[in-house]
Amino acid sequence: MTDPQLTADEPSPTVLAVDDEPDLAELYRVYLDDAYDVRVATGGEEALSMMDDTVDVVLLDRRMPKMSGHEVLDAIREEGYDARVAMLTAVEPDVDIVDMPFDDYKTKPVTREDLVALVEVLLHRAAFDERSQRFFALASKKAALEASGMTGTEEYEELMDRIRSVRSEVDETLDHLSAEDAFVEITSHAP
Repeated sequence: MTDPQLTADEPSPTVLAVDDEPDLAELYRVYLDDAYDVRVATGGEEALSMMDDTVDVVLLDRRMPKMSGHEVLDAIREEGYDARVAMLTAVEPDVDIVDMPFDDYKTKPVTREDLVALVEVLLHRAAFDERSQRFFALASKKAALEASGMTGTEEYEELMDRIRSVRSEVDETLDHLSAEDAFVEITSHAP
């Protein structure tokens, strides 16, 4: 299901699926091809050669030969690409994910429904401001660490502090916007 405001004149969002298992990468294409322009790469260097400003979402395997998903992610961010990135991997999350600049973390295997929902969520998040995107990314890391039982660590506690800080910033922004919206409503109904 794509954005209902997408018209026939607008291009479909572009998804880059990166997995060193060609059959799995191709399966992701099959899952997503109806609604998205899907590019498939089976290695890090190939993924980076396919990366450009038109890529909206990257589904990135973490453990690949030659160039790891973490290295690909760092290169994507260093190049300044603004795509939403989900680590889609068989690697159980560990505290090392706290400082990785991805937007979501899912452990394989994933169903078609899981993959479509993940891409839709990432595309939806892309419309939010940077602070909100940062909050969602931190919340995803928190959920991944909780799912793998990594909650009693110093890194988890630092992550929780970051979440509280960003949440406070987001709440302040929302409060400010709500106050402005209320004022606009009041004045727009004035005689």
